Amino acid sequence: MNVLVVDDEVLSVELLKEALITMGYQVAVRENGHDALTYLRDHGDCRIVITDWEMPDMDGIELTRQIRNETLGHYVYIIMVTSRGGTANVVEGLEAGADDFMSKPFHPSELEVRLRSGQRLMSLEASNMTIFALAKLAESRDPETGAHLERVRGYSRALASHMSTDGPYSDQIDATFIENIYLTTPLHDIGKVAIPDYVLLKPGRLTDAEFEIMKMHTTEGAATLNSVLEVAPHASFLRVARDIALCHHERYDGSGYPRGLMGTDIPLSARIFCLADVYDALISKRVYKAAFSHDVAKNLIMEGEGTQFDPQVIAAFLQLEETFRRIVASQVDP
Repeated sequence: MNVLVVDDEVLSVELLKEALITMGYQVAVRENGHDALTYLRDHGDCRIVITDWEMPDMDGIELTRQIRNETLGHYVYIIMVTSRGGTANVVEGLEAGADDFMSKPFHPSELEVRLRSGQRLMSLEASNMTIFALAKLAESRDPETGAHLERVRGYSRALASHMSTDGPYSDQIDATFIENIYLTTPLHDIGKVAIPDYVLLKPGRLTDAEFEIMKMHTTEGAATLNSVLEVAPHASFLRVARDIALCHHERYDGSGYPRGLMGTDIPLSARIFCLADVYDALISKRVYKAAFSHDVAKNLIMEGEGTQFDPQVIAAFLQLEETFRRIVASQVDP
């Protein structure tokens, strides 16, 4: 990642530059705010700025304000380096748009921690933008409503959260897993962009041949997300999205598609989402069926224990019935 250091003091610049290069960053240096702005306009890969507060002509506060007023197309994380202390100075810096502060003289370990905070923010922005773009693509072809997508992501997060504290999968589910499953479930049917209209939009029952075509949305979706993963291999949310897209029609007994995976060979995220998706289909009105009540849907899901669904996911569902009801009530189809 490229970091821009803005400071007119040679010694401070050299110390920062040496520490950053040791940490593996690429470093650019500018001595004043005007040159720093020009650099940022010309280098879209620069996402982190470390600027001194006190500089001639344009100080760090004014530089920060100018960066926030720029239309750069991405967020720039700004760390202000200063020997100033006191609440009033912190408030002034934050109001100008600084994200973090570091005192002079700095310690390399402190710098590394603050840079990691900036990278986490950049990663979150990138993931949200990618999910938004892909979800809009899926939305253009998938007739499902936005309310359905909001409900299934809500069910999925509730199930994952419960299972993180209770049951045999608690060691596999952490805060990142829960956030990823919530963020990426709207992409589960992204592969439907590759399904022809005469199959995807057919109002009646599909023929066997048409159903084989429809099944391809799982592999097509996974291929789409894999292509994004090749560009961003460290994006864990994309791996979760791919697993769900590929495996949400697998069944616990191995009779699902596209690969006939069985039991825990099915990714946990897909096993969780499978129940959430089926539950919502059951309680929703479709052209081929009326909406079922919660109790009817619950009984049908319980009949699928060990065949369609992971018994541990069903156990979590039974503990969360009221949560599911609340989600349904808060996200009603238009």
